[in-house]
Amino acid sequence: MLDLFDDANIYQTAAYGEVRWGERNLSRLVLKRDGEVVGMAQFRIIRPTPFKFGMAYLRWGPLWERRGRVLGPEPIRLARAIEEEYLKKRQLFVRILPNAFIESPRSQVFLSAFSRFACESQVPGDIYRTFLMDLTPSLEELRSRLDKKWRNQLSRAEKNDLTVILGRGREEYRSFCDIYDQMYKRKVFETTVDAEEFGRIQEALTESQRMLVFICYDRGIAAAGLVASVMGDSAIYLLGATSDAGLNSKAAYLLQWTLIDWLKRCGIKSYDLGGIDPKRNPGVYHFKKGLSGVDICQIKPFAASKSAVSSGMVRAGLALQRTFRASLKPLGVAPSLKQPVAS
Repeated sequence: MLDLFDDANIYQTAAYGEVRWGERNLSRLVLKRDGEVVGMAQFRIIRPTPFKFGMAYLRWGPLWERRGRVLGPEPIRLARAIEEEYLKKRQLFVRILPNAFIESPRSQVFLSAFSRFACESQVPGDIYRTFLMDLTPSLEELRSRLDKKWRNQLSRAEKNDLTVILGRGREEYRSFCDIYDQMYKRKVFETTVDAEEFGRIQEALTESQRMLVFICYDRGIAAAGLVASVMGDSAIYLLGATSDAGLNSKAAYLLQWTLIDWLKRCGIKSYDLGGIDPKRNPGVYHFKKGLSGVDICQIKPFAASKSAVSSGMVRAGLALQRTFRASLKPLGVAPSLKQPVAS
């Protein structure tokens, strides 16, 4: 059913939910009108004890933008269905992390549909900030908008006789993981990304939803790799890495541009560059900034609860999680929370 929606994304796939959280911890809601699917949402259900309290967590949903259709009352009806099922019937604390950015038309729809929910306050480390590229202009115009230094590096890469291959299979992803492992050993950077977990997700995804894997070779040696998810009318940059042998090849620039060219030819409208953090990761920030996307933040999560016990337990757990993360940062330890790069 995800393939019916322009706002589909990897975080709402069955494969992502099953690998990350386990099938027994998932709940799926489907809204139909006259027998036709018009909206859907996949929740993670968290019950820390056998008692009837806990949280229903919705990441980058719900989905309501049916391909080729004018949006009707689906957002409000989905919001009311979520209230009825998870708030009233199950007595859970409901937390929704919307797939919408501040001041976008989609954010206004969310704010209207979930007006009976509270907007949660966030600490800076929990805010998803990214560069979002509008891919509707021509490829020539997009290239002219690139930062001058970024464009020069791309031109250098194009002269280096590099070869780029694209795949969605196990072999391509295994090649990417080899490159990623080299980069991690070289940099020993802090990360919450688990590339192996994304590999298991890739295996579980249906063919139409599998992630794209681009590998760039320099004289037959893998120089760099890139993993992106393309669903609906948008794409998300998930993982990228450069091998030891590819440090001087500028392959990362060619990979990004090759992906953008591919997305354009497939009619994809927007490209999310996968999150930025200028303070903790300035190098990646400046690389992504060179693509001249819009610096934008996700809207605040929505939250609601009919149960004081569920609300208190969830908020205490979230506070504990933030404290745990903060305690690891000064030590240079990578938290094993296994959250993808777009978290």
